[in-house]
Amino acid sequence: MAKIQLNGKKVVIKTNYSIFDLLKKYKISNKKVAIEYNGIIIQKRNYKKKFLKDKDKVEIVHFIGGG
Repeated sequence: MAKIQLNGKKVVIKTNYSIFDLLKKYKISNKKVAIEYNGIIIQKRNYKKKFLKDKDKVEIVHFIGGG
């Protein structure tokens, strides 16, 4: 198990969890989000390649429309 910080809250995840797996777990569509991983924005094509480890910090920002 790994302990990470997700949007300011501490959560426990399984080892070998990717950013894509994290989005799937919380039922978040990857189409309207931006992911900051340890202070760096991750491109969508790398969501399945970037694996989370203990003490990582992840921020998920949702885009919403309006007028």
